[in-house]
Amino acid sequence: MVLGAVWSGEGVSRGLVELGSVNVLGGAFMVALAAAIAVFLMLRTGIQVSTTQALIGSLLGWNAFAGVATDITVFLQVVSTWVLGPLLAAATAMAMMWAAKLILRNSRIGLIRLDGYTRLALLGSGALGAYSLGANNIANVVAVFLPSQPFPALSWQGFESSPTQLLLLVGGIAMASGVLTYSRRTIELVGSGLANLSPLAAWVCVSAHSLVLLLFASASLKAWLDSMGLPSLPLVPISSSQAILGAILGVGLLRGGREVNWGTVGRVALGWLVTPLVASLLCFLGLFILQNVFLLQVVGG
Repeated sequence: MVLGAVWSGEGVSRGLVELGSVNVLGGAFMVALAAAIAVFLMLRTGIQVSTTQALIGSLLGWNAFAGVATDITVFLQVVSTWVLGPLLAAATAMAMMWAAKLILRNSRIGLIRLDGYTRLALLGSGALGAYSLGANNIANVVAVFLPSQPFPALSWQGFESSPTQLLLLVGGIAMASGVLTYSRRTIELVGSGLANLSPLAAWVCVSAHSLVLLLFASASLKAWLDSMGLPSLPLVPISSSQAILGAILGVGLLRGGREVNWGTVGRVALGWLVTPLVASLLCFLGLFILQNVFLLQVVGG
């Protein structure tokens, strides 16, 4: 996750800045804090939430407080990924599941060897998933701090690091720490609350989710498609929770949809609707308190 954030996270982070350029450190702090509090509150209920949507809601709250017009084009690009991301993940998972079953049906791999291959494949997809999550979702953590740049450039014994690289590194470590300390309930919900997945289906879902996240985070892929005159995907963070849910639903629908817990799916969808609203209100209120109670500058001149 840290490697993905540092090596591949800058492009998508700068793409998110176009939605709301918070040029004061106090304002950036409150935008990030409001999004974090919104996610924390929703996770306490056991509902899987989208950090991307929380940050988008928080940025809209800052725009409203600062009197800054939201770039509608960028906003529609971001919102479109809330639909396009899970659809792409579902389609990719369905195609991968169909191809995997076809290959296994026509192969003569023994059960013991197949089990070993499956374990290795799950480890590989887990590593790819962590990298893609760091590359795409690091924008939710650090993008609001890019205009104000809280870190200086460092140079030590020939080693040089830009402020942006330090920001990506700190953000990646923070994300990894959150996974280690506070993500168990969400992991259990995805792993068993939405559908019962076989090892093969689990590999397909994680792989499809990871590929979709990388598609929206790869600056080199976007540059190549643009140079060829081909349509490209925007460099914006997409919801990893939406992507994995789309992949799980894709595999579930391929089986007829009988194994999908549709009640849980509905609760998750409700959380996606509520999260940006909560984050926006928290950010607006927090900015008001910082500016009028603590007399901190939260809006640039």
